[in-house]
Amino acid sequence: MTAPAYPIPSGMMAGKTMLITAAAGSGIGGATARRAAEEGARLFLSDTHERRLNETADAIAAAGHARPDVAVCDVTDEAQVQAIVAGAIDRLGHIDILVNNAGLGGAASIVEMTDQQWSSVIDVSLTSVFRMTRAILPHLYARGSGVIVNNASVLGWRAQKLQAHYAAAKAGVMAFTRCAAVEAAEHGVRINAVAPSLAMHAALGKVTPPGLLEELTKREALGRYAEPWEVANVILFLASDLSSYMTGEILAVSSQHA
Repeated sequence: MTAPAYPIPSGMMAGKTMLITAAAGSGIGGATARRAAEEGARLFLSDTHERRLNETADAIAAAGHARPDVAVCDVTDEAQVQAIVAGAIDRLGHIDILVNNAGLGGAASIVEMTDQQWSSVIDVSLTSVFRMTRAILPHLYARGSGVIVNNASVLGWRAQKLQAHYAAAKAGVMAFTRCAAVEAAEHGVRINAVAPSLAMHAALGKVTPPGLLEELTKREALGRYAEPWEVANVILFLASDLSSYMTGEILAVSSQHA
């Protein structure tokens, strides 16, 4: 089965401001930035890769949309996290939506995994979600509104060898999302997460053992991997008013067999 036609914009994010982490390149973050711009959002993008970050912003501008503001940010550094939130508020006036997309993968067996491998994946994929959420919630609380969408993974539910660190981090993102949502609800802020199964992009092949992507694709009931923009569509749904009665939910973006 082939991917469907690229969506026709409907203006679902018109008037919204959005901060997206790890928004460079061809992955889910870059696709979310492009789809959000197409749907009318004003954007502030961050990533550790300055060149690719600017390429993403330039591509959005070349497509006829306002060029997003951009800034390099290492989400494992608290000072940089605070600076990126303050910078986005300064440039956009306020933030309606935060998309926590930063993540780090890799494959390692438990007996061979080093403390550094474990800690790096946990720090980038889980602790960064905490840092960014902690930094932005006072702003959203003061406004009495706002949305956070976190990028988790079906591996937070499902087992896969060589992925103990990544799966643990993403399960943590799911638990953090649910707990944070309960705290934020009384302030008018919603927090949800997406859990993709397999979204293909250039960076994924660099960190995946040979043959594994083909094997995982065969497990998908639709017989194909997701395009990054298909995951971005679900992120935008959770970020939009269309999901106004959803908080603390983890929405799988998957066609895997039950």
